[in-house]
Amino acid sequence: MGVEPVLKFQSAEERAKGLPVQQETDKETGLLVWSVLVIDQAAERKTDAAVTVKIAAPHQPVPPEAIPGTDVRPVVFEGLTVTPWIDDKVCRGSHGGERHRCRAKLGYSLRASGMKPVVVKPASKAA
Repeated sequence: MGVEPVLKFQSAEERAKGLPVQQETDKETGLLVWSVLVIDQAAERKTDAAVTVKIAAPHQPVPPEAIPGTDVRPVVFEGLTVTPWIDDKVCRGSHGGERHRCRAKLGYSLRASGMKPVVVKPASKAA
């Protein structure tokens, strides 16, 4: 699990001028936006296993320590919201006698206000 800054789009003209790339800020809070790559080990399809969660925070969030002997870092995302959107980049309208072909997919944007480690409670002893 890695945490990276989300960078603002920079045009070719801005790059040619040597302008520094700036980090994206949240439109509502003005906080810096960070991207957390998450692997869902319970995903039914491999293509659904890796997702990105964006976190608005003043400082770079730090993932919890890995479970000893693994690279697994269980986390709880605070204030998690899921926003569906349509990815229609692969849609083509009908032209030249061809019928309309659309392979649009439903995508999801995941945002959170923070992340914290999963707290595992010790198992209670049976009476």
